[in-house]
Amino acid sequence: MNKMLVAIFDSEYTAYQGLSALKQLHQERDITLYATAVVVSDAMGSVSVKQQSEPGPLGTALGFLTGSLIGLLAGPVGVVVGASTGSLTGMVYDLARWGIEEEFVNEVAIGLQPGKAAILAEVEESWMAPVDVKLEGLGAVVYRRLRLEYIEDELAQASAAFDAELKELREAFAEVRAENKAAVQTEIDKVKAKMANLQSQITAKREEIRREQEAKIDALRSQVKDANERQKAKIEKRIADLKAEYTARDAKLEQAQKLIKEALSPHSIREIA
Repeated sequence: MNKMLVAIFDSEYTAYQGLSALKQLHQERDITLYATAVVVSDAMGSVSVKQQSEPGPLGTALGFLTGSLIGLLAGPVGVVVGASTGSLTGMVYDLARWGIEEEFVNEVAIGLQPGKAAILAEVEESWMAPVDVKLEGLGAVVYRRLRLEYIEDELAQASAAFDAELKELREAFAEVRAENKAAVQTEIDKVKAKMANLQSQITAKREEIRREQEAKIDALRSQVKDANERQKAKIEKRIADLKAEYTARDAKLEQAQKLIKEALSPHSIREIA
C-alpha cells in the first residue's frame, strides 16, 4: 500500500546507508520507491534538504511533507504541536490534500532532533518487515502512514451538505410569503454557485488521481523487467491493490458529482416561475 515513510537516523552517514538499503529493496522488488529525500538537522536544529530524487508520480506529496517538516522546525518554539492554528491552517489543508496527516508531520518533527538526519520517502510496500529489518538494523526509528483520503471525504461531505441546504431553501421558498421569495432566491443562487464551483473541484480531483494512478502503475510495471516469477507476483499484487484503491476513491467522487448534478438539474423545482 502507498505510504509516506520517514526514517530518522543518528547521523547523515547512516541516513545515506539507509537510503542505499531502500534502493536495494526497490531493486529486489520488495518495495516500490516513488521518490525520496534526505534531510539533516544540524547541531543548532536548522533543517536542510541534502538530497532529493527526481519527482516521482507522488513527488508533490513528498515535496509538501519535506517543506512542511522544514517549515515547522524553522518556526517559533511550540509551533510543532498544535500546528493547525493560525497561519499554518493553509499548510495543513495542503497536507490533507495529499493525504498526509498533520499529526504525522508533528511526530516526525519532534523526532528529528539536532544532529539527526532522516530519509523521507513515498513507498509502496505489501508488508513492513523488509524495510524495518534493513533500517532498524542501522539504528533508525521508522515512521510510516498510509496516505488517506481526506480531500475526497471533504468534497463528498461538502456536496451532501450543500444538497441538504439547497433542499431546505427550496422548501422555504415554497412556503414564504411572496414579498420574501426574492431574499430566499438570493440564498438559493449562492448555494447553487458554490455547488457549481465544487463540481469543478471534484472534476479536477478525479483527473488528478487518475493521472497519479497511471504514473504509479507505470512505475510499478518498470520493476517487472528482469524480475523473476516471485517478484512479478509481488508487483502484480501491488498493481491490483492500487487499482482497487483508485476505484474506491473515484467512486466516492463520482457519487458526489452525481448528487450535485441532480441538485442543479433543470428538472429540479424552479424557484421562480
